[in-house]
Amino acid sequence: MSLRLPSEVVVEQVLPTLRVLLARELADRGLTQQEIADHLGVTQAAVSKYVGDAPPVEARIADHPRTAETVERVADGLAGGEMDPYDALAEVLDLVRAFEDRGPICELHEEAMPALQGLGCDLCVRGQDQVLSAERDVLASVRKGARVLATSPGMAAFVPNVGSNVGGALPEAADPTDVAAIPGRIYAIGGRVEVPANPEFGASKHVSTLLLAATGVDPATRGAVNLATDDALLDAARDRGIDPLAFDAEYENRGERLREQFAARGGEVPRVLYHEGAFGIEPITFVLGETAEAAARLAADLVESAR
Repeated sequence: MSLRLPSEVVVEQVLPTLRVLLARELADRGLTQQEIADHLGVTQAAVSKYVGDAPPVEARIADHPRTAETVERVADGLAGGEMDPYDALAEVLDLVRAFEDRGPICELHEEAMPALQGLGCDLCVRGQDQVLSAERDVLASVRKGARVLATSPGMAAFVPNVGSNVGGALPEAADPTDVAAIPGRIYAIGGRVEVPANPEFGASKHVSTLLLAATGVDPATRGAVNLATDDALLDAARDRGIDPLAFDAEYENRGERLREQFAARGGEVPRVLYHEGAFGIEPITFVLGETAEAAARLAADLVESAR
């Protein structure tokens, strides 16, 4: 019996096909061969063959509708700057995982290892770790949320002097290590919003305090962004039918006090909360959402209306 791992199929047949398709899509969007090579992690000579010759591709991968969707989405993201290599890799991994679950990778693997045929093999999807999957989802949402803040016009004017942040909580989050955020916070420099690092769990005490209070009352509210308190921003929220909740700026027992305020509102967690500051505490507004990305998009919409 031949011993072939599914990963060999991915490396030898799937990835070469995806690189060819991505190279052609990126070339169609005006990128140079060297720029394409940098994105794909190959040489410029390899890209020249991808776009100029007719290298062999695996038809079951190349012709699959989901492949076309993923390749176009990644090409648009890389060409437009909305995706970085991490996001592109995540998209490709999602495609590979989908194809490993009774998909074309299964077919290719059974051809390479005939002993598997007819067994209903589930080696690739057996024992998926739901905890790790949830962590990946939260980290991805925080990364996307941070990118929304970094690319939204006018956002820099609403970043507090102490910095902003975007956070996301795991389902049933119980302590700050269950909340992911950007280490070192997000700052405005020269009119731009700078994201200094990739998200990590346990990276923000203040965002986690707020989110743990929110999720304890409304488990669906698991994303938050903090901005500078500004009357125009609060008015923009009211114009959208959001009633901002004012709370005390002091840090001591903040989570407990917020839960009490949420309870007083009938268990409602508002989408916008703010305080007016205190001695040594800058006025801050929090924008909440179901995910970190959703909170960031709402924040961007409010900033756009407040400008």
